[in-house]
Amino acid sequence: MLDFIYYPVSWILWFWHRVFGFAFGADNGLSWALAVVFLVFTLRLVLYKPFVKQVRTTKQMQELQPQIKELQKKYKNDRQKMATEMQKLQKDHGFNPLMGCLPILAQVPVFLGLFHVLRSFNRTGHGFGQIGMDPYTNAHTPNYVFNADDVQSFLSARIFGAPISAFITAPADELLAFADYGGIPSKVSIAAVAIPLMIIAAIATHFNARASVARQSAEAAANPQAALMNKLALWVFPFGVLVGGPFLPIAILLYWVSNNIWTYGQQHLVFGRMAKEEEAKLAAKREKQAQNAPKPGVKPVDTKKKTVKADGDADSDSADAGTAESNGSTPAKPAAKAGGKQQPGQRRPSGQKRSGGRGRANQKRRR
Repeated sequence: MLDFIYYPVSWILWFWHRVFGFAFGADNGLSWALAVVFLVFTLRLVLYKPFVKQVRTTKQMQELQPQIKELQKKYKNDRQKMATEMQKLQKDHGFNPLMGCLPILAQVPVFLGLFHVLRSFNRTGHGFGQIGMDPYTNAHTPNYVFNADDVQSFLSARIFGAPISAFITAPADELLAFADYGGIPSKVSIAAVAIPLMIIAAIATHFNARASVARQSAEAAANPQAALMNKLALWVFPFGVLVGGPFLPIAILLYWVSNNIWTYGQQHLVFGRMAKEEEAKLAAKREKQAQNAPKPGVKPVDTKKKTVKADGDADSDSADAGTAESNGSTPAKPAAKAGGKQQPGQRRPSGQKRSGGRGRANQKRRR
């Protein structure tokens, strides 16, 4: 049914097992453990760009919170109009809510696929999703892209004496599958490996959530839904790892730990780059403001006032020229230009008529 997930996961796991099996040996538990770890790293590398978009979407969501609250307040009695305005706001800002969930949604089928593939190395159980094979048939039946030799190699692999497909609550009949391939493991050896991994996974989950919450704005953290999700991420999810850990194979716990390690490092990398981008934008803005600001000791120049003054001088020059022509004389020199006025009835270049009184007074002064 989900073969489109199981086969790609199997191929990636098979590839990394061949790589590390060449270095440490095909039956070595370290080869299989590293294959699981690098399966996680490969998938997270593929999801790197969607993760960056998720971070940017989350940040943009926080920036749009004031506008969203305003729309909710404005259209609280008209949900259809509110939804329309929300879509318009998201479209105007290029906001896509799906990008905020895509990396998480993509990891869910991968986790389920890996869980199924790893459990299919030991199909002797009778629980949910198990076939109930006998140990011999199980060891000689291929598992997706893995042939029978690979299945036997996986059953033989040990980490500190514990098979990586075993889990603490595994029934005794399932542990019989390891009898001919390294012996039946004890519950103590399985717990000695699984419990530290459970604790590390829970702590890593908590600190990843703490780092994510610390980057939220005060307005986003005050949102009731966000506050609830923060509490779930900080305390419920880590506790869930401790509760569900005894039912998960060691390989799945390795997946959980390596996934949290990658997330922790990726968050610091992405958020660090985004912080540098913000600093560069602020620096460019300050530099632009500094270039437009007057230098120390220099009086600011009012460009509007200067323009008005220039227009006034041009009107005075026109008036002087008109007065000189009406008196039958040559235009006044620049030094005497300030005293020249137009005659009564003389029109300005703009078509406005100057009052007659100013012209007569000017003629009297000239006599």
